[in-house]
Amino acid sequence: MESKPSLFGLPHAITPGTRAPRANGAIMDFLCNNPSLKLGGDAGFVCERSDHQNIFGIHHIRKDRVYPIHQVEFTAIRGPHGTIPIRVLYPESGEDCRRRGEAAALIYFHGGGYTVGSVDEFENGLRLVAEESACQIYCVEYRLAPEFRHPVQLDEYDAVIDWLQGEAGRKRGIRGDRVAGGGDSAGGNLTASVCLRRRDQGKKPLSAQILISPEVRLPFDTLAAKENNTGYYLQTNGIFGFADNYMPRPTPGPTPLDPYISPGAQDAKDLCDQPKALVVTIGFDPLRDVGIEYAGKLKEANVDVGWMHFDDMTNGFLQMTPWSHGAGEAARAMAKAVGSVVYGGKDLKNVGIQ
Repeated sequence: MESKPSLFGLPHAITPGTRAPRANGAIMDFLCNNPSLKLGGDAGFVCERSDHQNIFGIHHIRKDRVYPIHQVEFTAIRGPHGTIPIRVLYPESGEDCRRRGEAAALIYFHGGGYTVGSVDEFENGLRLVAEESACQIYCVEYRLAPEFRHPVQLDEYDAVIDWLQGEAGRKRGIRGDRVAGGGDSAGGNLTASVCLRRRDQGKKPLSAQILISPEVRLPFDTLAAKENNTGYYLQTNGIFGFADNYMPRPTPGPTPLDPYISPGAQDAKDLCDQPKALVVTIGFDPLRDVGIEYAGKLKEANVDVGWMHFDDMTNGFLQMTPWSHGAGEAARAMAKAVGSVVYGGKDLKNVGIQ
């Protein structure tokens, strides 16, 4: 079955909260063949870190399943909590813009419940996104929880944004008003949170926020959390353990309802004056409904927002593209929308329409 994205404003847009009759067959076969591959399972995050690296790490993927990319740069900056490694993906499709100083950049914070994951595991899928969007992608090896808790990750996000909005971006052919931020799952949370924090601190905003199956609040009260509880890679109950890993421990300190921890728990009136947003949600994902809810709140807050929904995908589909044609097609469709957003194309209500 082919994933068909839907967006706000379309006459044939899906009803929020729906999923296909069955999940993508190739993804389900892949998960069946890799039974230890779970996010938030009972093995614990130390084992999950190892399993994810061994399966998704680009150095473990068969060479004929690795997507081509024009150039990869390995660099690092000195951040507020130490060195931050950054891997830059330069697409061939964006070279003309790069030479003219007109290129767009997407700073990417990967998912994994703030606790699991590495740039090695996301590079392959992001190569595909880079070439399809003509956008340079800056993959950040940020510090993971529970060794490092909130707000360390947001501080590192801020540092990379400031670096790229300045001379470092200009040297790489980036136009100053084309620096966007994005991420999946926990990375979507960090992106939404950093946008709110920069707004409140009066800092230069990102040009756009790309929120892929974002964990913008805990999904304890949603249909998606119930019907996707287990069997589709991300385990619903594991989300709460990841949140516990991320939450700071000072007393008094931020609560789970803090806007920079749970942006999706805020009222729409508190979400105004933000960068335009592309929200991507997934049918077989415990986070589906909180992402849709957040897109609706952004729209109510008069933020320019587009919404794409892939009704037969699971959380983590971007990493599964080497094993699923449908996941690859979904990633390509999403990347085309990303290109429209970061290069300031159409109004977002029309993003993704062919």
